Formats: sequence, structure tokens, C-alpha cells
Amino acid sequence: MRISQITRCERVNQSFTHPRVLTFDEDKLIISYGIAGALAPTVLKRLKLDPALDPAASITAVTDVMSLGPFLGSGDDLHSMADLKFKPPTLVTQQAQLRVMLDRLGDHSSIAVDTESDSLYVYHEKVCLIQISIPGADYLIDPLVKLDLQPLGRLFADPNVQTAFHAAEYDVMCLRRDYDFSFANIFDTMWAARILGWPHVGLGDILHERFSITLDKRWQRYNWGKRPIEPQALSYARFDTHYLLRLRDVQQRELTTLDRLAEAREVFDELAQSANNHRAFDPEDFWRIKGVWDLTGRAQAILRRLFIWRDREAQRRNRPPFKIVGDRTLVALAERAPERLDQLPSLNGMSATQIQRYGSVLLAAIDHGRKDAIPRPPHRPAPDQAVLARYEMLRTWRKAVAAERGVEPDVIVGNAVLMELAQRRPRSVNELPHLSWFGPWRRTTYGQAIVDVLRDA
Repeated sequence: MRISQITRCERVNQSFTHPRVLTFDEDKLIISYGIAGALAPTVLKRLKLDPALDPAASITAVTDVMSLGPFLGSGDDLHSMADLKFKPPTLVTQQAQLRVMLDRLGDHSSIAVDTESDSLYVYHEKVCLIQISIPGADYLIDPLVKLDLQPLGRLFADPNVQTAFHAAEYDVMCLRRDYDFSFANIFDTMWAARILGWPHVGLGDILHERFSITLDKRWQRYNWGKRPIEPQALSYARFDTHYLLRLRDVQQRELTTLDRLAEAREVFDELAQSANNHRAFDPEDFWRIKGVWDLTGRAQAILRRLFIWRDREAQRRNRPPFKIVGDRTLVALAERAPERLDQLPSLNGMSATQIQRYGSVLLAAIDHGRKDAIPRPPHRPAPDQAVLARYEMLRTWRKAVAAERGVEPDVIVGNAVLMELAQRRPRSVNELPHLSWFGPWRRTTYGQAIVDVLRDA
């Protein structure tokens, strides 16, 4: 038996004897196999071909080898990024290049998109790279060279062009924050995986399982604001979108088969409205630090003063606050309230560099905190026990529905929606409130069951 053309396949298994690669490009791997006799009928059945075919016959243009599943390789056969040979991505750094790219994208009804930001390295994060893929081409747009990206925004806002993301919420928020982009038609492969009940939903895991690609995790914490970007980092970035449209196709078929496409579209529409959730610095946010409620009033005053100092220093140095001094160290400083530099090394989390750089100003902040007024804790009203009881009944119902479907509970309905429903206690489907993440599909599918649970509460 010889399979002469297989698309979307990058691995072979010992069950196939004498594999021989004939040609390979970015879209197609053409392999010649001698298939072990006992396995051949099963493989042919999975390919929906006649197992009675002459073993010498040639089968061409097999376009969906995803169904081969376990026959196409084991972990030992997986390809790393470095093993794969693709057409190099196009780095877009000039307006003329952007126009050429947009002209080509205009011929496609679907594009794959991702972004990279520098939140781990600066105080005010920004989008540092925009990846876009279509069949046969990967583009890496450098927004730090001051390109006019508004034409790209018009593409994102076009309802006739579907934009595929993996974990869209963060990318949509960042692009809306930095460029005021809007999105009319998105497909989120992470949420699709969750709705389908896939066991793993991270992009690295999915690429590993579905396309035999192993991403180099060293680049996950890369400083994307640094220029020039290292070639290996660019290679890593292109794989965030290179396979997304193929993955979208697989998921869309499964969603359709399972009658989950309307559910997914409702989620995608919610994600398209994701807004920037950036909060301006508020000194009272020190109450959010883990451990603050275990401190004395005086230690809380010191912690507040340290919290304010850290934010000012982070802005001055253009660094994330956690890279100045971590929360646990701030709490330890507030609790111990050292008076001398030689007392700092014994504190959990204080490095020699931090002591040298910040030791004196930390002691000064602590001294100010000793004199500050004791902060008044924010008012936290006691929870309504009846509301909490209804909320827990809804969570129990949701857990059972999720288990039956084989998905995580929040795929059914999120916690915030359940709490709102517990508080409002609608008596009929018509009384169900119109809430974000509780759209027409969820109301129709789960509304009556929710009303029944609340009626019994």
C-alpha cells in the first residue's frame, strides 16, 4: 500500500515500515509508506478507503489525516521548532510592506492573529509584535517602528473576515487599548477546545497533540520590547499563528458535529467586546495584598506606605512593581519593621541587590509608616446567607451539567453570572436578566433549569 500525498502530517510511526520523505514544503509532506499488513485495513478504514484495494495501488491527496490519530506517531517522533523547515516569516517594519501584506490578506476570509507584549519588563505594557498567518504566509508586524496600523484595524472590524485567536481576550484587550481596534468576527481556538471538552487547551499542548509540534518554552518569557528581536524568538512567535486556521477548521467541524457551534459563537461575540481592564494605581489597593489582614493596624500603615513607594519606584524605573520588591517581601518588611540596614538580609525575599539599591529608602518609608494614621479597612458587608445558599445550589447544578458534558464548570455558566442570578432569584425564564456571558444560547439552553433550581431554594 502506498500513500503518496498526505497533507497536515509531520510524523511517522514504527507501525509504518520504511517511511521515505519525498518532498516537504510549508503546507504538505509527501511520504511513501510500506504499511504493516496487519495495520493496513484499520488505517484504510480510518481514511474511509476500501481495504480491499490492491496493496500496490496509489492513493493521492488525502486531505484530512487528523483522523489517523495514534497511527501517525508517538512522542519520540515529534518535531521541535528547530527541526521544521518553513518559508521564513515576513517581518513587517515599513508601511509599504504593510500595504503589500494587507493586499494579500484581502484575498482571504480568515486570518490568524496573536500578539506579544512586554508586561514582564515594563510598568506600562504595550503590544510589541503582531503575528498574522494565512495559508502559505506568516507575517510578524513590528508596531514599535511607528507604523500606521489603522488599515489593519479596519480589517479586524470587517464582519466578513474571521479573525482566529488562541485565548483571544488578552489580545483583544491589548489591541483595543493601544490602537482602539474593534473586532466583529472572531474564533477563539482555546475556548473552542474548552467547549469541546478537550483535555488540554493550551496552544503548546494542542500543537503537540494535533500537529506534532513542540514549542521551545524558553521564549515564553522573552522581552518582546527588546530590539532587534532574536531570530529564534521570531521563529517561536510565528508558530503562535501558523497552525491556527487549520486548528480552527478541525474545531469548527467538531463543533458542528456536536451541535455546539451556536454556543461557541456566543462566547466569541462576548470575547470580541473584551475591554481594557487596566486600573490606575490606587493606594488603597494595598488591601488586596495577600497577608494584609493578618497584620496589626500599625503594620498595615507601614505596608500602605511601602506599597505607595514601590509603585512610584516602578514608574520611575519603568519596571513592573513585582520586579522592584515582591508582595511577600513587602508584608515581611511591614511586619518586622526593621530600623537598620543590617536587619534587612534576614527578611524573606530581600536580595543583596535590593538592599544595596533600596535599603535606605525602604527604611525611610517604614519610618513614615510608623507615624501614619492607622488605615481604616474597606467596608465588607456580611454576605447574605440566603443568597450564598442559592449560589451554592446553582454551583451544584452546574457541576453536574459540566460533568455530563465533560467540560469545566465555567464553560456552562461563570461564577459572576451565578452570583447575580442567586441575588436576583428570577421566578421564570422571562425574568432571567440580560447579562454579559449569559446570552441567548445560554438562556435558552439552561434558563429553565436555573429557574427550577432557584424555585427550590
